[in-house]
Amino acid sequence: MKKFLLNPALLAVIVSLFVIACDAPPSDEQLQSSLQKDVTYLAADDLGGRAIGTEGEQKAAEYLAKQFESLGLQAKGTEGFFQPFTVSKPTNPHEEAVIGTDGDGVTGRNVVGFLDKQSDKTIVIGAHFDHLGMGGQGSLHRGDSAIHNGADDNASGTAALLALATILKHEKLQSNVLFIAFSGEENGLWGSNYFVKNPTIDLSTVNYMINMDMVGRLKEDNSLAINGVGTSPSFAPVFDQINSDSLKLVTSESGVGPSDHTSFYLQDLPVLHFFTGQHEDYHKPSDDSDKINYEGLVKVVRYISRLVTALDAEPKLAFTKTKDSSDSPRFTVSMGVVPDYMFDGKGMRVDGVSEGKPAQAAGILKGDVVVQLGDSTVYDMMSYMRALSVFQKGDSTQVVIDRNGQKVEAVVKF
Repeated sequence: MKKFLLNPALLAVIVSLFVIACDAPPSDEQLQSSLQKDVTYLAADDLGGRAIGTEGEQKAAEYLAKQFESLGLQAKGTEGFFQPFTVSKPTNPHEEAVIGTDGDGVTGRNVVGFLDKQSDKTIVIGAHFDHLGMGGQGSLHRGDSAIHNGADDNASGTAALLALATILKHEKLQSNVLFIAFSGEENGLWGSNYFVKNPTIDLSTVNYMINMDMVGRLKEDNSLAINGVGTSPSFAPVFDQINSDSLKLVTSESGVGPSDHTSFYLQDLPVLHFFTGQHEDYHKPSDDSDKINYEGLVKVVRYISRLVTALDAEPKLAFTKTKDSSDSPRFTVSMGVVPDYMFDGKGMRVDGVSEGKPAQAAGILKGDVVVQLGDSTVYDMMSYMRALSVFQKGDSTQVVIDRNGQKVEAVVKF
């Protein structure tokens, strides 16, 4: 047989073209496939719910570190891609947990990767990868202990983090990007709190922070919540310009909320939190990977990537303080409902009703909209909380709900 010898120079060209082709920006189909793969791994029973300090959390962290490395990100933890921290839980319930690097307690690890664009400003993109393990405090499950896989909360955001790294490494950005997968979020924002107090980059170079928490259940109306809009005047003007997928954007001003962006806002940094809404599987064993809307998740990822690109030409963003949770009313009773945070109509729409709680006893159903509680008219979530704050355990009051256009009255006993 006659041997065919390829010219070495031609071979080098073919190899280089092959490498370029293999490293092209991902298509929507490729993104959806990788998102599904990552969510399925992170939300598998084998990881046991990814509670901080468990073997499952460590496996998840190792998986993320390998993905960061394969994407060509630089390790920006204190131990390679990892930034371990130890939390000493207080014996006195009135004391705060102490977060540090030494001492007895629970050890978690943030996973930190850096996309170096040789810039003097950096964007932080984050998502928490821990969840509730077998349940316990924070679980809404009523029954025997079970694995809480947290596919939406927050394997979805973590998978989106990897997808954004895949996209943005191909963009000609004028900003570096720091990708952080946080642990300990479910326990009180432990990982993000530790990072901002022990940053692995100079925080003064951070332009803004994006947080993705529960972005995997985009609904039929394409509603996407964006919180923290008021933390910089540069944010709102670009939202509609980049909305090529016709998402229904539901925005709120505050930079404070029950997720990791709060830690960065408290360092006087602009923040945005992306969220596709509550659902009946929240903090329950039923939050599994087969319930994720992967096509919708691609839309969310693409929207955020366009936002990053649109903001890239801006100089360092101005920071503005917003009204936060410290301005919110405090209350000692609960109706036992899951509010629909995506609802932008008048009132507070109920997205779920807990068993054995006052709302269920009063006959309130999922989909009902609370328009009056006691003497107070309910216009939105804040007015609902203000109305709730005046009641004590044992009180009874009238509630008026809008049920499919009909006003229904009921009595709630707290």
